[in-house]
Amino acid sequence: MRRPPTSDERPRLGRAQLSQIRRLFVFARPYRGRIIVATVAVSFASALGLVFPRIMGDLVDTALGEVESADTAQLDRFAILLVGVFLLQAGFNFLRSYLLSVAGEGVVADLRRAVFDRVVRLGVPFFDQRKTGEITSRLTADAAVVQQTVSTAVAQTLAQGLTLVGAVILLFLLSFRLSLTVLTFVPIVVIAAFIFGRKLRSISRDFQDRLATANSLAEEAIASIRVVKWFTAEDETARMYNQDIVKSYQVAVRRARVRAIFVPAVTFVMFSTLALVLWQGGREVIAGRLTAGNLVTFLLYTLTVAGAVGTFTGLYAQLQEALGASQRIFELLEEPPEVAEAAATTDTDPVGTVTFEDVHFSYAGREAEVLNGINLDVRQGEVVALVGPSGAGKTTLVQLIPRFYDVTSGRILVDGVDVRDQDIQMLRSRMAAVPQEVELFSGTIAENLRVAKGDASDDDLVAACSAANAHDFITAFPDGYDTIVGERGVKLSGGQRQRVAIARALLADPRLLILDEATSSLDAESEALVQSALEVLMQGRTTVVIAHRLSTVRAADRLVVLAEGRIIEEGTHDELLSQGGLYSELYGRQLEA
Repeated sequence: MRRPPTSDERPRLGRAQLSQIRRLFVFARPYRGRIIVATVAVSFASALGLVFPRIMGDLVDTALGEVESADTAQLDRFAILLVGVFLLQAGFNFLRSYLLSVAGEGVVADLRRAVFDRVVRLGVPFFDQRKTGEITSRLTADAAVVQQTVSTAVAQTLAQGLTLVGAVILLFLLSFRLSLTVLTFVPIVVIAAFIFGRKLRSISRDFQDRLATANSLAEEAIASIRVVKWFTAEDETARMYNQDIVKSYQVAVRRARVRAIFVPAVTFVMFSTLALVLWQGGREVIAGRLTAGNLVTFLLYTLTVAGAVGTFTGLYAQLQEALGASQRIFELLEEPPEVAEAAATTDTDPVGTVTFEDVHFSYAGREAEVLNGINLDVRQGEVVALVGPSGAGKTTLVQLIPRFYDVTSGRILVDGVDVRDQDIQMLRSRMAAVPQEVELFSGTIAENLRVAKGDASDDDLVAACSAANAHDFITAFPDGYDTIVGERGVKLSGGQRQRVAIARALLADPRLLILDEATSSLDAESEALVQSALEVLMQGRTTVVIAHRLSTVRAADRLVVLAEGRIIEEGTHDELLSQGGLYSELYGRQLEA
């Protein structure tokens, strides 16, 4: 059972909420001009709103003949004055609503940009521990909650704040005794708002978390829809999604229950106070201490105060929901970007050498080491193939080179300098990878190619694709390089995707190339085309190849055999076969297969 916060923790909770609000207002600074103009408009609109009850009271007294020399012309003037007041108020409300809505939309757009900018700069370990749907939920659902609050709450807070202060002052000017009666309900509503608001914030955070879980499942299922259909898992997938939605619905019902209790309770207190004022004010009129018009005016001001307080309580509840959503957003903004940058980076000329010195590595939260004492020197222009059984640590080893992860101990040198002493962007700009499963964006072929070089000309694209044996099939499409490849490149065949990836790597012009068995899943014809493109790509570059099909790396300058995170054999294909070790055993099995 979750323990309640202690008295020492409660002040920190308040400070945390204020900190979140201040951080949201930091995003409002670029729009302060609009906000200032809107604030002026709010002030005038609120002031004009306070004129209406006064005119109505005078109108009642005039109609009842309590004002000397009252006639229909005076009534006409009052009516025209009311229309004029309403027209001016409508104009100021338009300015208020428009300017604050534009500012609110801008704030949330900037917030989304800031969150996405931080997300794409986070390290690979962050994404290992979180689902894609959870992250996108914070960009969409959570930001939408904040957007609604920022776009409306600022305007409402300013308007109701000015209205409340002005109405209370005018109440006391009309009748001190009746004003004391009105103000008795305010503390009750404030206390109720504080209690229900804290409860609502907790429930709202829980709802957003559960909705993120459901969104994550839906996104994964849609992205892997072919797997779902191959295994006829539609029913099971729908059941799992339904289970998550039911949980979020149950939390939403709890939130609705809290709201349903809170709003009627506040409404009851406000209207009970109004009935009390009407009773007490009626006695004042009968006693001759108050005119009927002043009583009407007082009742209208009482309604104004009640409406302002009721709006404030609603805003407080809305703010609590927004704080729950913004907390999840700011958690992303507070994530440290990438691995730790060196205090002072060292730059070197790119030549393409890699050295592993007694490298040990284990993933966060796991005790077992994936790599144990790796020592390896990859020379400039050399082709080194990493081979070994599944789970030997081959992929982990190459992911340490671009610092997707940091070593547990030991060090990795690229071009003679520890990767931890190099600028990450500069380090990775010297490398390119062609993985077994090519990842393409859903845009055009040209857009996917320019990921490697944003300013590449059309001629650059054609040259790279021609070298990668991709130009012919691309120009065979009706839209050529503007062909949409679909999500993950689904509209291209496996061989076509691989050749686009090779062309992309050629555009990057890396000194160091990493190949993760780029031909293992292709048919014979596609493999020949891809292998030919790879030979072009590898010319003059240092290449590290992860090999599962050993026949594809026989010509490598050196083969490094890994098993259980250690290098156990090293040499050429012929040398390793003659040793009769693990490589010879693996090679023999593949020949038999």
